[in-house]
Amino acid sequence: MRILVVEDEKDLNTIIKKRLNKEGYSVDSCFNGEEALDYMRLAEYDVIVLDIMLPKLNGLDLVRLMRKNRDKTPILLLTAKDGIEDRVMGLDSGADDYLVKPFAFEELLARIRVLTRRSIDEATNIFTVADLMVDCDTRIVKRGNTVISLSSKEFSVLEYMIRNQGVVLSRAKIEQHIWNFDYEGGSNVIDVYIRYLRKKIDQNFEPKLIHTIRGAGYVLRDEASHE
Repeated sequence: MRILVVEDEKDLNTIIKKRLNKEGYSVDSCFNGEEALDYMRLAEYDVIVLDIMLPKLNGLDLVRLMRKNRDKTPILLLTAKDGIEDRVMGLDSGADDYLVKPFAFEELLARIRVLTRRSIDEATNIFTVADLMVDCDTRIVKRGNTVISLSSKEFSVLEYMIRNQGVVLSRAKIEQHIWNFDYEGGSNVIDVYIRYLRKKIDQNFEPKLIHTIRGAGYVLRDEASHE
């Protein structure tokens, strides 16, 4: 999953980005509202963590602009103001949730998980295809009764595919959702991770779930259910 952090306090920005990276999220970060608009023009994000008091374009105005442009990306507002009026104003502007500084990082993670569930209208963050189970909260992956160990990036690719099961995803689409703008890897990185995933979740199991769609990309699905 890819997250944009917009926070003008540089130390806090750095801390949030590092902690989210450690949790396996791909993260871009910037320090004002105008920069945030530039990032959003170039990439799609699963969640935006947005400070209200920003230079150039404040958080509330940014949210209003996004919603006016029919951008439904889930937004978690951060602010030092904890008055009821301020919270109501933030939510009425179009934000999805509100977190008052200082906050526990565990609460930030929990709220991000809730927003991702809500964005796809799911009651839980547990997804299944055939006998494959992926718990996006605990990051546990199983085929049948076998627990499968994945690296952080392997899990990120699988999570994106299973959240979009049945949808053909191009290499560019997968890469955009998994890696941030700092990434300088090779052009075949998606093929490499698909190969790793096939070895771990398909090689010794039936049915095969990861399929190549020639000239289009990859899809995660149970072919038997599409016959």
